[in-house]
Amino acid sequence: MSHKKVDAVTVEIVGNLLLTIAEEIGISIIKSAYSTNIKERRDISTAIFDPEGNLVAQAEHVPMHLGSLLSIVEEVYKKYSLEQIRPGDMFIGNDPYNGGGTHLPDITIVAPVFAKKKIIGWVANLAHHSDVGGKVPGSTSGDAVSIYQEGIKIPISKICREHQVSEEIVDFIMTNSRIPEERYGDLHAQIASNRVGIRRLLEAYEQYGDLLVDSMYELQQYAERRLRAGIEKLQDGVYEFTDYMDDAGVASPDPIKLSVKITIQGDAMELDFAGSHPQVNGPINVTYNGLLATVFYSIKALIDPEIYSNAGIYRAFTIKVEPGLIINARNPAPVGARIDTCMRVADVIFGAMAPVVPHRAIAGCNSSCTTAVFSGYDPREPDQFYVYLETIAGGSGASRDSDGLSGVQVHLTNTSNLPIEALEMEFPLVIVREYSLIEDSGGPGQHRGGLGICREFEARFDNVSFTGLGDRQKFRPWGLNGGADGAAGSYRLKRNDGTIHKLSSKCTEIPLNKGDRIRIHTPGAGGYGDPTRRNPRHVLQDVIERKLSIPQAKQSYGVTIEQTAHGYEIIES
Repeated sequence: MSHKKVDAVTVEIVGNLLLTIAEEIGISIIKSAYSTNIKERRDISTAIFDPEGNLVAQAEHVPMHLGSLLSIVEEVYKKYSLEQIRPGDMFIGNDPYNGGGTHLPDITIVAPVFAKKKIIGWVANLAHHSDVGGKVPGSTSGDAVSIYQEGIKIPISKICREHQVSEEIVDFIMTNSRIPEERYGDLHAQIASNRVGIRRLLEAYEQYGDLLVDSMYELQQYAERRLRAGIEKLQDGVYEFTDYMDDAGVASPDPIKLSVKITIQGDAMELDFAGSHPQVNGPINVTYNGLLATVFYSIKALIDPEIYSNAGIYRAFTIKVEPGLIINARNPAPVGARIDTCMRVADVIFGAMAPVVPHRAIAGCNSSCTTAVFSGYDPREPDQFYVYLETIAGGSGASRDSDGLSGVQVHLTNTSNLPIEALEMEFPLVIVREYSLIEDSGGPGQHRGGLGICREFEARFDNVSFTGLGDRQKFRPWGLNGGADGAAGSYRLKRNDGTIHKLSSKCTEIPLNKGDRIRIHTPGAGGYGDPTRRNPRHVLQDVIERKLSIPQAKQSYGVTIEQTAHGYEIIES
């Protein structure tokens, strides 16, 4: 569609205004949602689109969700003509193979915004729902071999018709969830927050008129121009990297290879994923829209993090990936744990680009959305079923200029932790016995990798079920430029009789009885540079803060530290 040229100042103002609207939509969901997964962990994303459905603003929530948002309006237009789309309509979907999501728990609701009897844009939000049916509580299982085992598939449908909520659709979703009241509250929070976005976009249109829409198109062109300018500054060449997933969760070839070859020529960039593993009988497959979101995030972060997040970015690069690979799976491959694979794709892109952008490259991160799902009934409330879902943070890779961050979500996820107080109040099934950083889990280097987290849960009753979904429990986060690898993660079960069992990285419905404990270690992250060049005072500080043990200080850094009556002292370095 043609549009008028807009001056740079107006584009900047409108761009920030649209981002503010997207952020307010997100705040509205968080403030009104029912589940802890949304109101506490903030597992949501929000966005604004132009009239054709191109992304123009995404709030800084969860980059992975971009895969669900990029094509949602396009899918609406495939099913509904312009004459069938009315003011007050909203559309819902979650099907990864038909543009509605990247896995089934992520439900997207999108709404057109009308002014002067025409669509001037769209507002959308996505929320991760704690349970949408499927073979296990939480909907994602380590042994799934088909997407039909992972929950209800929602085709693009009208959840609101001219301002009226379709309670039949809401009921249908509730009926397929183990915790229907939670679904009801969260879905209505999503609908209400879109109404906030509609109101704000109309206020913006009243102020700017058609200049608002013209600015939407100009923002995309600006993002493409700016990214191409960034690419053009890089050294032409071919850059490659390979990393591995631990396993697929069920019987399949191990390990699972992910490779990328990046070709830079002028202002063009091509990412070729040939050589990556075929899709698997396990939940770690990724659909193309998930891969696109991963590349979008990675290239933006590595070349120009300040670019607006909009559709112009993905016009500046091309992707080559054949159908049937693990990162371009065919229906009905399961995709419930697709986030771990996308994390590894981000790592291989960062690894390949490290020689080209040394000032922004970081070592291998924990790159696993280490998940714990506990479910069951409280015997004191036999009719109340609980599903507690938690993703536990880990280490971030060190860089040329600084240590990696400890206990953080990385790359494609940006959720908060669930505070222990909220957890134990809302989910009486478990109590937390330990929550700490893991000493020595950060990879040694001139700059140390970030540390992983230990979180230990104890079952309060019999008949509690545990499902764990993680990775980087075999292949450790790699160091960069002489830095050492970070520690791997693990799931361990300690029975109340004292026996300890190491669980697989993708374990499903492990039965727990009262007193049994699940101990989770998340991966650390790789270090950057020669460890012997680390400032001895920084080594000492790490020992004081219990990020590093005295033996490891000697072994990895050549710094001898002793504990005295007055504290810790460097004896030799």
